[in-house]
Amino acid sequence: MRYVLPREIGIPCLSRFGWLMGLYAENYRQVMRLFRPVDLAPGCYLSRAGDGIDVRLDVLEQHRYTTGLRLSYVMTDPVTGEPDPSAYLRVYRDARQAEATHCYVGRRWQDVIGLYPPPSEVLDHRLRMNTFLGKWLQYLAERGHGVATLRPADELECQPVCEH
Repeated sequence: MRYVLPREIGIPCLSRFGWLMGLYAENYRQVMRLFRPVDLAPGCYLSRAGDGIDVRLDVLEQHRYTTGLRLSYVMTDPVTGEPDPSAYLRVYRDARQAEATHCYVGRRWQDVIGLYPPPSEVLDHRLRMNTFLGKWLQYLAERGHGVATLRPADELECQPVCEH
């Protein structure tokens, strides 16, 4: 037997923007559960979970309602010297959102979408970046990274990284 909904009922549709806001909310939940960055002072932190790949969390700034972060592995791209992969995050505590503002996964955003992309392409790129971030955070949790494995890094471990 097949069920058909009358046209006047309609099925709700989530827009791409609505989907992006949902990703931001899920990323907030994951980053807070994993690293609780709002409790950390600005500085460099390392997570060693015994999986052979250390994670670096740079708390770039702490403000009343926002926290700026850079999440990366302690590995660099041999060509650029950039941590690869890495993501810059903006955590909005009041809105309970975490947004990947820039990602570096082998290429910079300008190389992916150009310098003057149309708005729809920017939205698509933000969807891809924040989907990547959500999957990466889930992977890190599965590998055992988190608050229990996070510690302040010393000066030798925390050499400056290239800025975006």
